[in-house]
Amino acid sequence: MASSPANRRPTASARPGPLPRRGEPNLVFRALRGHRSPGEFAAAVRRAAREIGEQVACDARYIGRVEAGEIRCPNYAYERVFLHMFPGLALTDLGFTAREEVRGRGARGGAGLPARPGTPAAGPAARLSVPGARPPHPSHTDEESDVLRRAFIAHGSATVAATAALGPLGPLGPLDRARAATDRGVRQAGTAEAAAVEEAVRQIRLLDDRHGADALYRHAGKPLQAAYALLDAGTVRRAVSDRLHTGTGELALSVGWLAHDSGRFEEARSHYAEALATARTAGDPALEAHAFCNTSFLARDAGRPREALRAAQAGQRAARGLGSMRLMSLLTLREAAGWAALGDRTGCVEALVRAKSLFQCGASENDPEWMSFFGAAELAGLEAQCWSALGDWRRAARFAHRAAALQDPHFARNLALYQAELADDLARSGVPDEAAAVGQKVLDLLDQVQSSRVHTMLAQTIRTLLPHRRSPVIGAFLARHANTVRRI
Repeated sequence: MASSPANRRPTASARPGPLPRRGEPNLVFRALRGHRSPGEFAAAVRRAAREIGEQVACDARYIGRVEAGEIRCPNYAYERVFLHMFPGLALTDLGFTAREEVRGRGARGGAGLPARPGTPAAGPAARLSVPGARPPHPSHTDEESDVLRRAFIAHGSATVAATAALGPLGPLGPLDRARAATDRGVRQAGTAEAAAVEEAVRQIRLLDDRHGADALYRHAGKPLQAAYALLDAGTVRRAVSDRLHTGTGELALSVGWLAHDSGRFEEARSHYAEALATARTAGDPALEAHAFCNTSFLARDAGRPREALRAAQAGQRAARGLGSMRLMSLLTLREAAGWAALGDRTGCVEALVRAKSLFQCGASENDPEWMSFFGAAELAGLEAQCWSALGDWRRAARFAHRAAALQDPHFARNLALYQAELADDLARSGVPDEAAAVGQKVLDLLDQVQSSRVHTMLAQTIRTLLPHRRSPVIGAFLARHANTVRRI
């Protein structure tokens, strides 16, 4: 970007004066934007990010928040991008407060947490904000510490099950106590805090498997904010630091997945980019491979097949030394999906063959904990998606049927997903009555599952079935679906 206006050194009028206090406008950054609109400048930031392999979901709103002084110090991904755009300058030259000045202050100064794209600065009144989410019920008491449990209030029978699963405080009690310690000025995190982050990851994944992402995502940003505050506070021992970095990255991926599965693609992209930045900062290839895996899946769903392909291949490079054939298999399936989305049948088939061969090597102790979902059912489900993308509906239906048959019914979200895939493949392959019958099974699960992805797939199937609505079987399914949508 040497020739870009964004790379020009600030003029004398843009040089920083005293470091801004929270809420004071960042006039230096505003001057660097020049005559460009916030949206145009945000586009320049995204281009710069791509040049150095970063992914940031920068938009006009984020630029406005920086200029308004809400973001005193950008997160690590944005820091690298800004320093790339303005070589030779430090953050303070761009009007930001040095990271060490805000490190560990949390709620006291509202800046102990790296600011996340699209979220309000982390102050006492804004700790629960999540990008793109509906605001939580207003409260200024510690009762909001139990946000995951309360996220399911007024959400049907899935609510009751999830509330019971979380118990009185769920995974957030330790995290809230740890964050309170950082707020009081405790400078370093220990093993208890690292364990609390890891437990939050497990609980979120468990609830997502059982109930889907939509209700969870509304409040899942709070444990992630707490984890970032702990990470910024530092640790005494390297082993604890490594655990905390990995746990925070995995938590960012879990929250990003909730955004992904609930259709909030830009928020998911931002969380995945944060996880990738954390992985690179910590030198953690396992976390990096996971981040690339999720990024590839998101890019495919968002209609960016070449990005999906590149991310899957980058993930394979990161995972080569980890000794997990199952992880390599999943990343190769992500690659196959990228080829399929590009319409490259040969590339897709070659990747599928490699993925199945790797899968047959079996599980090992080196397989990451987060891969517990990846069994024979998921393998078949992902292959079904590849054939569907290539327009081979009958073959896609065979693999989707296999996935649904192999899936443990305990994981209701995945079962609903596989059956929704099967219903759509059957509808497109010319057997609409069978599609409607499978669609009824999906509707049976919607009292337990809240996943925008499943609803989107069902809506596609409905459009395919509409010309056949005079069939009694199909008409009954369409009517029940319409009633379900109105009820939700």
